[in-house]
Amino acid sequence: MNDSFSGRQIQWFPGHMTKTLRLIGAELKNVDAVLVLLDARIPASSLNPEIEALLGDKPRVYILNKSDLADPAVTRRWVAHFRGEHSACVALSSKRRGAAAGAKAEVERALAPLLARRAQKGIAGAHIRLMLVGIPNVGKSTFINSFAGGQRARAEDRPGVTRGKQWVTAGNYDLLDMPGVLWKKFEDRRTAVNLAFIGSIRDEILDMEEIAAELLSEVKRLYPQKLEERYRLKPQQMEQERYDLLAEIGRNRGMLISGGEVDLARAAVTVVDEFRASKLGNLSLESPPERVCGEEVEQG
Repeated sequence: MNDSFSGRQIQWFPGHMTKTLRLIGAELKNVDAVLVLLDARIPASSLNPEIEALLGDKPRVYILNKSDLADPAVTRRWVAHFRGEHSACVALSSKRRGAAAGAKAEVERALAPLLARRAQKGIAGAHIRLMLVGIPNVGKSTFINSFAGGQRARAEDRPGVTRGKQWVTAGNYDLLDMPGVLWKKFEDRRTAVNLAFIGSIRDEILDMEEIAAELLSEVKRLYPQKLEERYRLKPQQMEQERYDLLAEIGRNRGMLISGGEVDLARAAVTVVDEFRASKLGNLSLESPPERVCGEEVEQG
């Protein structure tokens, strides 16, 4: 990514995010488990390492949201990856009816020992208190509305809508929603790029032509046929470098300005918007590590 992107990092970690991290740490003692909402297309990049460090051994359920936009075969591998001693995992689309049922089932699995102790004490009906965390624009408000069975939270397709903690009661559950929060510094460029792809970093501070070119490069590497089909690209066009490929797409779509030049800005917005709307199909940009002789090996 270009220097202007790197130089603006401070803009995506405003003061309210620092406050949110402190609040998460303070409220952990008041909940039974934590729901960690991730984007199913980029589970690793959408997992906030600062929140992970805060959670420690607190039971948690990883929710791979927007699974309807991701590659189902890759998503199944991510679900297996995230299930562990202190965690459960489920893939779902919060926009689909009944999606919350799968999340509640995983909560009960993660909290089985606690629920068993409550049953022995005769307090099986006590409310289960959960905290919901995630990065901006991962779909928390839509998830809450699904979980609560009604329009309880403001849902918009842009980061930063929720700015303060709020409790939502849904049947036997009390859900504490925390504002979306990124981390102060990304250790690798790929994480930042992936977050830009899904809209977790405000488009206004990004070079959208650079983002679109990066996105095309990734989709070409992982799902070349889907890219070729969506934009009706010929084999010789598919061989172009990323910026030239963006220009070819703009030309195919008739996005021309005076002199017959391609309107790259318009083409860039189109490519990014169509990826976010899953018009290229179900795509996953990250795969989980594979285990070799008991050790995890990162996949490219």
